[in-house]
Amino acid sequence: MIELFVQGHPKPQQRPRVSVRGGRGFAYNADSQAMKEWKQALDSALSEIPERGIEGPVEVMLHFSLPRPRSHYRAGKFSHLLKDSAPEDHQSRCDIDNISKVVLDKITRAGIWIDDSQVISLTASKRWSDCRSGGCEITVID
Repeated sequence: MIELFVQGHPKPQQRPRVSVRGGRGFAYNADSQAMKEWKQALDSALSEIPERGIEGPVEVMLHFSLPRPRSHYRAGKFSHLLKDSAPEDHQSRCDIDNISKVVLDKITRAGIWIDDSQVISLTASKRWSDCRSGGCEITVID
């Protein structure tokens, strides 16, 4: 079993972009700086796991903690307190399948397992972080 927490700001994997230049079409990933930082945080944390090359089926649990936007907090000397109108559950545009895909792809590239097709059970949740930073708790059961 593998358990780790990756500190950072989880970002969803964006769809590949397609462009045409000089009459030729090509596809590319338009990763933002924040996405690059999240992928680097994942790479760094996953490189420290000694277990590699899991061959059988695996169960994966991903629990994302996402930092709240400033609009959820009060202003002035109460800026550390949440507004009464701040939502309890995370329902933003950050699709849970897209933030999970980044983590699963990075685990595959790190060589923890052979391919993410080995995942027979995936549990993913997202919630607002209690502090101004976030991350992802990753559990892999083989």
